[in-house]
Amino acid sequence: ILLVCSHYDKFMLDEDGRIDEQLFQEYMALSLHYPPRMTQAGTAEEANKILENKYFDLVILMLSVGEDNLVELAEGIKSKYPLKPIILLTPLSTKETMKRIKMENSSSIDYIFSWQGNTNIMLAMVKVLEDRMNVDPDVNNVGVQSIILVEDSVRYYSSYLPVIYETLFKQARSLMKEGLNEWEQTIRMRGRPKILLARSYEEALSLYEKYKKHILGVISDIAYLKNGEINNEAGLTLCEHIRKEDQDLPILLQSSQLEHKEAALKQGASFIHKHTKTLLKELEHYIRINYGFGDFIFRNPDTQEPLGTATDLKELQNLILKIDDKAFTYHVQNNEISKWLKARALFNLANYLRPKTISDFSNITEMKQFIYKSIKDFRTQHGRGIIAEFSNNRFDELTFFSRIGSGSLGGKGRGLAFVDQQLKKNEITYKFNNVIISIPRTIVLTTEVFDEFMLTNDLYDTALSEDDDKLILNTFLKAKFPKTILSNLDTILENITQPIAIRSSSLLEDSHYQPFAGIYSTYMLPNNREKLSSRRKELVKAIKSVYASTYLKQSKDYMKATNNIVEDEKMAVIIQEITGNNFQDKYYPNISGVARSLNFYPIGSEKADEGIVNIAFGLGKTVVDGGISLRFSPSHPKKVIQVSNPGLAMKTSQKKFYALDMKSKDLRPREDDGGNLLHLDIDKAENDNSLRLVASSYDFENNRLREGTDRKGKKIITFSSILKYSMFPLADICKTILKMGQDIMNVPIEIEFAVNLNTEDNEPEIFSFLQIRPIVKGSEGTETDIKTIDSETTLIYSEKAMGNGVYENIKDLIYIKPDSFDPGKTKIMGKMISDLNANFKNSGNSYILVVPGRLGSTDPWLGIPIAWTDISNARIITETGTSSFRVEPSQGTHFFQNITSLGCAYLTINPFVDDGIFNTKVLSQMNAVFENEFIRHIQFKEPLDARVDGRSGRAIIREKG
Repeated sequence: ILLVCSHYDKFMLDEDGRIDEQLFQEYMALSLHYPPRMTQAGTAEEANKILENKYFDLVILMLSVGEDNLVELAEGIKSKYPLKPIILLTPLSTKETMKRIKMENSSSIDYIFSWQGNTNIMLAMVKVLEDRMNVDPDVNNVGVQSIILVEDSVRYYSSYLPVIYETLFKQARSLMKEGLNEWEQTIRMRGRPKILLARSYEEALSLYEKYKKHILGVISDIAYLKNGEINNEAGLTLCEHIRKEDQDLPILLQSSQLEHKEAALKQGASFIHKHTKTLLKELEHYIRINYGFGDFIFRNPDTQEPLGTATDLKELQNLILKIDDKAFTYHVQNNEISKWLKARALFNLANYLRPKTISDFSNITEMKQFIYKSIKDFRTQHGRGIIAEFSNNRFDELTFFSRIGSGSLGGKGRGLAFVDQQLKKNEITYKFNNVIISIPRTIVLTTEVFDEFMLTNDLYDTALSEDDDKLILNTFLKAKFPKTILSNLDTILENITQPIAIRSSSLLEDSHYQPFAGIYSTYMLPNNREKLSSRRKELVKAIKSVYASTYLKQSKDYMKATNNIVEDEKMAVIIQEITGNNFQDKYYPNISGVARSLNFYPIGSEKADEGIVNIAFGLGKTVVDGGISLRFSPSHPKKVIQVSNPGLAMKTSQKKFYALDMKSKDLRPREDDGGNLLHLDIDKAENDNSLRLVASSYDFENNRLREGTDRKGKKIITFSSILKYSMFPLADICKTILKMGQDIMNVPIEIEFAVNLNTEDNEPEIFSFLQIRPIVKGSEGTETDIKTIDSETTLIYSEKAMGNGVYENIKDLIYIKPDSFDPGKTKIMGKMISDLNANFKNSGNSYILVVPGRLGSTDPWLGIPIAWTDISNARIITETGTSSFRVEPSQGTHFFQNITSLGCAYLTINPFVDDGIFNTKVLSQMNAVFENEFIRHIQFKEPLDARVDGRSGRAIIREKG
């Protein structure tokens, strides 16, 4: 702002009015971060020089510049800068002053204001200009409401505008508290009504006609210019025109002539006498009551006695069904609900409800239910895609994602928040009929809470220096949890009564190059104790345990292997509703799965870029820990090899499932996090009505699989009703989600999900998006030459290989002897491999590892149950089938994700069905540096020729020469 005035006037504004300070404080209080800056010019000459060298949005002139050259200065500025607004600010507003400077007809002056010591006049001047400039885009794009003020008296509108704006700002400040986060709060502030100042009948009529669908009210003088002359009934004429179109719009007429009151009331307008001593207070009261500002108060229409008060939308929703029918009818007939919503910048909801009348419904109860559901649906949709700042007062069942603390959400939390936003942005949430695609209700304790916990309890020394996992865990469990967070946890537990998962979300998790998949802990809680204090105790215990997992041996080893520094890691914690249902004290979803947008091992007509999905019945631990799952391509869901015939289905289908034990009372944290999970045979779910769409019945007599579970016979997990007959659109949902995820992240992605098919009657089925992470790819684009394969001298050959390049300086090969492999002793073998790996850790050398079955599976009957830290120095890993067990690539597991992210080559072979080579004949003739019942370790004199061609998926390992 360029202020052109004498130094005395500037001093007066600074000291008496504190204009700069007032502007700054007002803007900060309203979360408007860029208050205007004031520059003073003492003369017209100085003003012109300043304008030539610097851009200004507004010029304010005061009379002290000199009446004679004031008009000349204003017209000179306008001629050079025709779009720059100019305001005249006068200390007084006498008719003599106006007449003397002849400003009333000067087109160079946009507005004239009178300063009478009111400190907020400057803010009103700035805002009325901004409103004039912003009204078109804000009304057209968002539906912002406007208030038309019709007044030609400089003295009166200079008094009215600061009062009106202060009332609007009070309302906006109260609405900001309802914003779910700082950005939303700012948007609520920006959504306040605009004030449009008109100084003649024609100007007022033009504003009304242009914005009449978005007018909150009209405040008008009665006598002002009409057709270029003072018309003593112009305000009444304007009111009459409006009433022909809108019987309900609040209109306030004010006049110094008391005799106009009766005419005003006849037209359904309110009236204020301008000469009343409480003029400004009455104006403020009128605005607050008639424009829906403040709380919504349901009143008895006969006595006006308050029957219920709603301070926000959540409380209004809860009151609607409880309020007396007569009072409800009274408020609806006066459109007070939609008016109140518009005043709170909830334009879409207001416009949706406004046309509805009582006659549209069969009874009052039906209309109440309609409004209740409309508000609930609005709040549900509004809450999606927003990271809300957690508030004990606002949190309820419709808050989908909120954060506690100002720190980082961590990688997993960040991914969830991003997905939540993108599902809404891409309109995927309700894309499929009778299905909701959403993240589960999620609360993140940010890394700020972790920092406070660690520092307050002085835990860093123990966490970083101690190697005993049990000691670290116990130390964390004994530490005090921040008291400030406990009340937040109580609020969460009051609103969430179903089971919850407490999940890690460290800074490094799900990063582009080191996913940290499955490294940190996740705990599941039944959350069904009667006492809130008991449930909170379990929750705090789980959070502390997740914090402790940051410093357990597996985590530290992974940090070291990925060249990260343990001290740099920080842990956020996710509290998340578990998708599923309680089936006779077993809680689980119908489907859990992992979907990847890149299929490393396409079969038949499958293509790599079509993706791959692994699904299982029950909790997702089956899939991510390498248990038996069902594999399908989302582009070819009907072609599932595993269930292509009854014999194969019986052999390769899922036999057990995971469920949360709802009877488990006390969480007993331990170094692994599966303490309260049940691992059950599939037949334990037959009476749960949860197998209906995921299982088939085996007809023994005819050796056939029949869809569904209503027939006799053993139940086999085939998912045929879903994949073959699309009774739930899983394949299409996966295709949609994978495409969206890859598009928004610009890399291939992997997601974890769960599906609840056992929803209540008339409720949609639920596809829960649990996690997204990038797939770490190697340098597969570089060609690696693999020439003629000699089956006599080749040690290992695979046509299902991941990785790329020549793997140099590897002299050691460790393998499980196929003839000695015993599935019942895989844990013993895992310990032996871990001990050998420790020697390689000390020497820093690498080796090739060959194992039967699925490495890293927690099911010892499928393979060797081993953590990646137990094989951290292996550079090439080969999974091989046996004569009795065919191995499928385990690309849906956390183990697989971490191994490939560390740059290990990953090979799959089944030599017993001519799928690759594992030359045990040659290897058995070589001397071993170590050998026992199960394992041989061979060390070659020269490095092996080990190479992988990532483009063709082929790999070969042989001696050089």
